Amino acid sequence: MIIPPRFRFSHNHFKTKKFILLDVGAGSHSPSLAKRVFPDCIYHGIDIGNYDNSANDMSLMDRYFEMDVTKLDFDEIPDYYYDLIILSHIIEHLHNGDKVIEGLAKKLKPGGFIYIEYPGEKSTRFPKMRGSLNFYDDPTHVRLYSLQEIEQLLTTAGFVTISKGLRRYWPYILLTPIKIAYNVMKRGYIPGSIFWDILGFAEYVYAKKNS
Repeated sequence: MIIPPRFRFSHNHFKTKKFILLDVGAGSHSPSLAKRVFPDCIYHGIDIGNYDNSANDMSLMDRYFEMDVTKLDFDEIPDYYYDLIILSHIIEHLHNGDKVIEGLAKKLKPGGFIYIEYPGEKSTRFPKMRGSLNFYDDPTHVRLYSLQEIEQLLTTAGFVTISKGLRRYWPYILLTPIKIAYNVMKRGYIPGSIFWDILGFAEYVYAKKNS
């Protein structure tokens, strides 16, 4: 089984354990993907609306928070409750993504983990391509963040960085020719996201909250 990049580090910690996951931006079939990788996880999702999820996806959520995270009103979400929080390609859509991270960090148990992934500054220099290869291909991208900024934010919030850098996920890189052929046949075009790992489109930080 190929583990989606946002789960690859946490899979080492939680693959056979029951734990509570908060997935920020729970669209695009994220509940099904999470339950495939972590069958015993308790899955809570946050999103502003149902984005490309099937009825089955929605049924797999143990709890769903429909909210606009930019309002920073997280009272509905329990404090010190989650073992893992995922923010994968969320903060680039938010003017105040740093404040969102600070607010949600309080929801993580001491000793819990957080994974944050977003397009890096490097992506602004890539060619424009359908399906986002350049940061500005997506009109909903509103702010660039840096690795230094995110890591410092987490350090201030009481986290220790476990891994960070450009996302280079070798299973996806090796599958590139197959993914190109599949998308040409299925969609009639090659999405830019296929080249993210080859070119280093995204940056990530995986960190642990101090006990």
